[in-house]
Amino acid sequence: MSLHSWLGHKLASFLAKPRDRLSITTSRPGLLAATLRKGDVLLVEGTSRFAGAIRYITQSTWSHSALCVGDALADRFGSETMLVEADVNDGVRAVPVSRYAHVHTRICRPVGLHEEEIEGVIGYAIARLGQRYDLRNIFDLARYLITEPPVPERYRRRLLALGGGDPTRAICSSLIAAAFESVRYPILPDIEVNWEESAMGQRYARQILHIRDSRLFAPRDFDVSPYFRIIKPTLEHGFDPHLLTWAVPLPPITRDVERD
Repeated sequence: MSLHSWLGHKLASFLAKPRDRLSITTSRPGLLAATLRKGDVLLVEGTSRFAGAIRYITQSTWSHSALCVGDALADRFGSETMLVEADVNDGVRAVPVSRYAHVHTRICRPVGLHEEEIEGVIGYAIARLGQRYDLRNIFDLARYLITEPPVPERYRRRLLALGGGDPTRAICSSLIAAAFESVRYPILPDIEVNWEESAMGQRYARQILHIRDSRLFAPRDFDVSPYFRIIKPTLEHGFDPHLLTWAVPLPPITRDVERD
């Protein structure tokens, strides 16, 4: 192993360690797995030093993302719902949904894809199991843990690609973005507006979508994308506010009586 690789792994292990930062559990145990579908993107609020750097660069709660592949890996892991993600230490790997059952998460669901297209997205991610994380990004991101440079917000996204460039090494969001791009599903594409003229002489605008560099995608992009539906497990499984038990009951509702 080269000195660069050795330092990268040591730094990755240091950055991946969780810090004393509380995370809100957003659903009851088991509810997350019961809600996720194949092709869903799970966003995670991480508590590690690495997550802190991602939050600074993207100005977002979400620092990690994973792709739900359902039972597509049942021959290796049994019937448990599985996710594919890119980890700074282990590279692209499969983990059970239960790994994130007790942290702050959000489900982002693509809309309108056919079953074979969902399988294409999943197949793209599964085919890359075992690939290593782009450790060059680790050195670049580590700089923002030492100090937060006064980089204008509009330029921060470019920081994600400073160390990248090797297509066989993934970072969490770029892996999932590339998987959706493989079936031409939009996330946050660059949109070009062309004005054209119909046969009747009427002018109309036509939008042309351009695929962005997958290295520039961040977990928050799936959250703000107009093409992904936000799914909340509690609401999907029959939430009723009237069945909640409060520590302090509300006083009875009283109505003013009209007087003559």
